[in-house]
Amino acid sequence: MRRVRGLGGGKRRLADLPEGTPAVVGLLAMRGPLRKRLLALGVRPGAVVKVIRRAPMGDPMEIAVGDTLIAIRHAEAEEVLLENPPGDD
Repeated sequence: MRRVRGLGGGKRRLADLPEGTPAVVGLLAMRGPLRKRLLALGVRPGAVVKVIRRAPMGDPMEIAVGDTLIAIRHAEAEEVLLENPPGDD
């Protein structure tokens, strides 16, 4: 797993989000075509995402962004950082 510079202890990753819990995207820590594709699908800072379900072995996972359902690998979800909920600073 690649370390993200400046990642504080309070930051959460999409890969760790429990099923059914909405969260706000804070940062996409990857580069290249995957980043562009996720941005095009609506996974961008400020967007609300929710994990719908995970495959039996945990990979891939299905997420919802608005009305869009996306299958994403666990390793890719590790690089989607979520904003801290209010009061968690």
